Amino acid sequence: MIIVKSREEIELMRESALIVSKTLGMIASEIKEGVTTLYLDKLAETFIRDHGAVPSFLGLYGFPNSLCMSPNSQVVHGIPNNKPLESGDVISVDCGAFKNGYHGDHAYSFEIGEVAPETKKLLQITKESLYVGIRELRLGNRVEDVGNAIQKYTEAHGYGVVRELVGHGVGQKMHEDPEMPNYGKKGRGKLFVEGMVVAIEPMINMGTRNIKQHKDGWTITTADGKPSAHFEHDVAIIDGKPEILSTFAYVYKALGIVSNEEDEFRKVPLVI
Repeated sequence: MIIVKSREEIELMRESALIVSKTLGMIASEIKEGVTTLYLDKLAETFIRDHGAVPSFLGLYGFPNSLCMSPNSQVVHGIPNNKPLESGDVISVDCGAFKNGYHGDHAYSFEIGEVAPETKKLLQITKESLYVGIRELRLGNRVEDVGNAIQKYTEAHGYGVVRELVGHGVGQKMHEDPEMPNYGKKGRGKLFVEGMVVAIEPMINMGTRNIKQHKDGWTITTADGKPSAHFEHDVAIIDGKPEILSTFAYVYKALGIVSNEEDEFRKVPLVI
């Protein structure tokens, strides 16, 4: 059952989402060659708590850390460790924060040092596909309209769309209805309604769409060992149209990137 949020609840969710956005911006300033993911995880936990929230992922279903950090062939759910990042790595950083009774949850894939051109393109297309999918989150459409748009956009570039892992509704619980797959057929799935909030998160592989889960019960990698990319936003339907509650603006500020990609999904300009 889709849990509809009031405008007041959506504003509380925006606050939680922006704490995640600020955390990812802080990570963007710290993530580099030689740094360990466990070090970044500890920074994130402190940052989230200093902003009056608690890490959503820490202890969720038994997960041991505050960030899911998934480098290279890891798709999602990577556990932070003491292995230093290397130039050429790419890494998905997925973060959640819980404040005022609501979760924020989104992710960004970072480049470390000099990254291969074909890997940079994977990240670019995956991020573009996120916005392609968000455009379909509007009244009159259904769940698989979003997935179909993401699938068509990424498969046109020869990439594999992960099937076993999906986006989701988000609110007082981290995972709510509906599931939001990154593939599908137009016109299928639950009908979108005013006030719903979902996390849309393309998980796209350079090669095969197939994945494998490791013995730790969490780490998921591509079956062929090729890189994977992951980007995620929290999005609400307001006045029938998608409005992004999270932002990559803090990441972009840290990295010196200029972008207007989110502007079409905001009624009021974001002030950071």
